[in-house]
Amino acid sequence: MFDQPESFVTADGRTIGGVMMEMKNITLRFGGVVAIKDISFDIREGEIRAIIGPNGAGKSSMLNVISGFYSPQDGEVWYKGERRPSMKPFEVARQGIARTFQNIALFEGMSVLDNVMTGRLNHMNAGIMSQAFWYGKAQREETENRAVVERVLDFLEIQHIRKTPVSRLPYGLKKRVELARALAADPKLLLLDEPMAGMNVEEKEDMSRFILDVNDEFGTTIALIEHDMSVVMDISDRVVVMDYGKKIGDGTPTDVRNNQAVIDAYLGVAHD
Repeated sequence: MFDQPESFVTADGRTIGGVMMEMKNITLRFGGVVAIKDISFDIREGEIRAIIGPNGAGKSSMLNVISGFYSPQDGEVWYKGERRPSMKPFEVARQGIARTFQNIALFEGMSVLDNVMTGRLNHMNAGIMSQAFWYGKAQREETENRAVVERVLDFLEIQHIRKTPVSRLPYGLKKRVELARALAADPKLLLLDEPMAGMNVEEKEDMSRFILDVNDEFGTTIALIEHDMSVVMDISDRVVVMDYGKKIGDGTPTDVRNNQAVIDAYLGVAHD
């Protein structure tokens, strides 16, 4: 595994802390198909960690293991120094882990504001009667949650579309709304599944800037899957590379760029 001290400072002055999450010898099977085979890597506090690889490498499956959608048959997931038992996605979310999806998963008939408000569900604890009559704790929670959401909308520069139905938005803005919903959950670890898929160059530049700003200003640890190698090399602190369910590289962008196994995988060199 890529060796780093307990904490270190990046070339651009950001501090990367100790291990937040560790995947230990993860194996995931679907019947006779092995999607992930004995993979280990970690995610450090405060970093941007990229997971890359050709189509079918098992990247989204790995993200689904981290977020609780899949339970691996072998291996262990460790989070903040403790072994994590098998969990449902909502239980993982309560641990401070939020995600976006490869295919946009928004409520098309709802406004941008209402979509982003759903990211605050784990912060809503008022009883049903208090919510029904909107008084006491429910009223205080609503006010606090709306304040958080408004800050997120402002941060991602989508205040001007806050009342617009999502169905009327162009693709690039929908991706930004999905990021806003995940960010509204106030995650410690943010998982992004191809956040720039289908975007044009200008939209990718905007999304890259927002990802860097989220990491820098909120201190949010980010793990992302992305196919655009120029983006990965520009914004990532470390990169883990998968191919056919196996790990073939792990290190800094420079290390990975010069890794012959990675070069071969992306050039389509035949496997033994």
